[in-house]
Amino acid sequence: MRKFAVLLYPDFSLQEITCLTSALTIWFGEKIDFIASEKKEYVSEEGLCVLPTRTTAEARITDYDCVILPGTVNPLPALFDDGLIDFLRGGMQSDIVFAAVSSAPILLSKAGILNGRKFTSGYFMQMADAFTFVEKDNFIHKGVVEDGNVITAVGMFFREFAEAVLRRFGYDIGKEFMRDKPEDFTEEELTFYWSDEEYQEFLEELKAYTG
Repeated sequence: MRKFAVLLYPDFSLQEITCLTSALTIWFGEKIDFIASEKKEYVSEEGLCVLPTRTTAEARITDYDCVILPGTVNPLPALFDDGLIDFLRGGMQSDIVFAAVSSAPILLSKAGILNGRKFTSGYFMQMADAFTFVEKDNFIHKGVVEDGNVITAVGMFFREFAEAVLRRFGYDIGKEFMRDKPEDFTEEELTFYWSDEEYQEFLEELKAYTG
């Protein structure tokens, strides 16, 4: 089993990473740690409240194969969170895959992980002008950019971002990852059945509710 982590910070975007996290957990049975600098409730852009499973003080970044950074409409709290940035810096000399979408690449820039690497991002360019640690000459205006062990993406390409990460780890996601059209399916294909074994498992679980 590989080890994946998602970083949490104020106003993080679930929408930009759930194609990836749902495929990892539901399709491929992976477990994800949700890491933040504090053991407290974090509210997503969508208004959902999430509790981290570990803090940056409890976790060791080099234990992970991939660290996923969601975007945020308000990147400054995360950008000036020393515990979070130091946690990222701990993986600079490793082969961890850093996967950052939307505004999140600026966190990698501050941690030094994007030094000398091509990248993209969904933040406003004036933000890059405001911080000397952003290497603007390496900014590539594309939806998804991969350079070494870093994958970055613009938020609107969340599906392509997920696909790039999943393919990096060799998961079989088919040719058209999450691009199927409803009208392309027959009634038979849209009718679902458990196997006999799965149905029996469901009946056993049901007994806990029905007595």
